[in-house]
Amino acid sequence: MDDLSALPGPRPVDRLAAMRRSYALGTLDEHEVDPDPVEQLRRWLEDAERAGLVEPNAMVLATVDEAGEPAARTVLLKGLDERGLTFYTQRRSAKARQLAARPSAAAVFPWHGMDRQVIVRGPVTEVDRAEVVEYFAARPRGNQVAAWASVQSSPVPDRATLERAYAEADARFGAEVPVPDHWAGYRIQPLVVELWQGRRDRLHDRVRYRKEQGGWVVERLSP
Repeated sequence: MDDLSALPGPRPVDRLAAMRRSYALGTLDEHEVDPDPVEQLRRWLEDAERAGLVEPNAMVLATVDEAGEPAARTVLLKGLDERGLTFYTQRRSAKARQLAARPSAAAVFPWHGMDRQVIVRGPVTEVDRAEVVEYFAARPRGNQVAAWASVQSSPVPDRATLERAYAEADARFGAEVPVPDHWAGYRIQPLVVELWQGRRDRLHDRVRYRKEQGGWVVERLSP
C-alpha cells in the first residue's frame, strides 16, 4: 500500500483538519416553522427534491441491538404522514432484528447541498400487511425478485452465488412476484424532530420539536 505520508503537501490528517467551508445558503427561525414537524419535514423534502439533490429521501437509520451496540446504515423513506416515517426491509436483516430487540430508532436526512439536516427520533412499529403488499406491488420486478434471492445481512460465499439465487427466483415467478413473508415495513413515530440549517462562523440554526402530552413544543437550540 502506498505511504500517504510520503505524498506532497500536508499529511492526510492535517488535510482533514483543514477541510471546512462556510454555510450561507439559508436561515431558520423557530417562529416561522410549521407547528407540525411532519409538515415541516415534508416541505424540506420538497425543497430538496426541487433542488435536484441525489436521493433526497435517503436517511441514515440508527438502531441498537439487544446488547446495546449501535449500528447505522442508509435506507430510503417510502412514506410520510401523520403516523410517521415509513421504510421497508427484510425481517431477517440486521436492522429488523435490532428493531425487534429494541423498537426505537433515529433517522438523519443529510442534505449537504442545501446546508440542511433533519434528525428524527422515536419508537418503531411494523406497518400493517396491506400497506406492505401495496408498496411491494409498486416496486420494479427486478427489486421484487431480489427480495426473494437475498437473505439480507447474512454472509454469502461470492457474487456468483447471489446471482444464481436471483436467477432461480427470477425463473420461479411470472410477471407477478408475490410478497415474501420476510418482507416488512417499519414506521418511526416522531417524538423528537430537529431541524438544522448551516450558518456562517458555525453559529448554526437549530430548531427542535418535542412531543408532549399537550402537543409539540418548539424550541431553539444552541449550535
